[in-house]
Amino acid sequence: MSKFLKFAAPVGALMLAVPAMAQDNYGLGRAALPEEIAAWDIDVRPDGLGLPAGSGDVWTGEEVYVEKCAACHGDFGEAVGRWPVLAGGQGTLSDEDPVKTIGSYWPYLSTVYDYVNRAMPFGEAQSLEPDEIYAITAYLLYVNDLVEDDFTLSNDNFLDVEMPNADNFYMDDRAETELPLFASADVCMENCKDSVEIIMRAAVLDVTPETDTEAEVVVEEAAAEAEPAVTAEAEPAVVAPDPELVAAGEGAFRQCKSCHQVGEGAKNRTGPQLNGIMGRTIGVVDGFRYSRTFAEAAEAGEVWDVDNMAAFLADPRGAMEGTKMSFRGVRKEEDIAALIAYLQSFAE
Repeated sequence: MSKFLKFAAPVGALMLAVPAMAQDNYGLGRAALPEEIAAWDIDVRPDGLGLPAGSGDVWTGEEVYVEKCAACHGDFGEAVGRWPVLAGGQGTLSDEDPVKTIGSYWPYLSTVYDYVNRAMPFGEAQSLEPDEIYAITAYLLYVNDLVEDDFTLSNDNFLDVEMPNADNFYMDDRAETELPLFASADVCMENCKDSVEIIMRAAVLDVTPETDTEAEVVVEEAAAEAEPAVTAEAEPAVVAPDPELVAAGEGAFRQCKSCHQVGEGAKNRTGPQLNGIMGRTIGVVDGFRYSRTFAEAAEAGEVWDVDNMAAFLADPRGAMEGTKMSFRGVRKEEDIAALIAYLQSFAE
């Protein structure tokens, strides 16, 4: 027998066996077992499908969060370094640099539970129990001012939580709303119009100013003509705080900066901006949603003075029971005095 025939015989036998193996899926694999499917199928949908039974409250969530999450995301969701910010950002979505957080941007609460469940804590993914995840989610709602401090989240009330930005998301409908406009049969593709002729320049038509300087001069002149003369009035003398104490307060304020801002351009974050807080009625900063205890203080006309500010800084929850401020308090009296002096240095 030739070498060719010796080689052809086994090849032919192999080719005859291929159809039989194809019909049997090459003899590979098996049907997945129920427990294997359960281990893989852990996603939670916006409609609540996939949520396990369980519950967790805000204060338990704070304890778990501080232990498992704060190293990267900060005690109040303000983030450490370049890790993601989880709280605040309300009212910034139209800014040049929007802060997209759970409270300001996310449309579904299920995303919080689902992601924490499958991917967190970093390096220990899927190590949390359902009750711990419910508690962490409740705490994240709390630091975003979406629930009160006595809130408990469970699979029963999960869908009752409304996310502030939910209505700004919608299904992609471009195929129905935009595509027909661009695919119209009436659109001209060639020989549509005679050559375009430029008849006038915008600058000549006085639509566009020739230089930025000229435009600024016009605006300044108009403003000068419109401004009435103002008679100077004597202002009462204000005693400035001790500069050294203010400088010390600036250093102590670092522990507050994750939630509060002061100075020019200060905005509300997780906590309200603090410009002009000393001597002002408690709980009246525009655009900030206060807890019930602050709202009651505002209705009563209570004012921030040195004494009640010192008491609040030392023990926020003890001074104003029910406050959303989860900071545990400033321990050193000298730091409290310095912080108050620092706050006094910022006018309204």
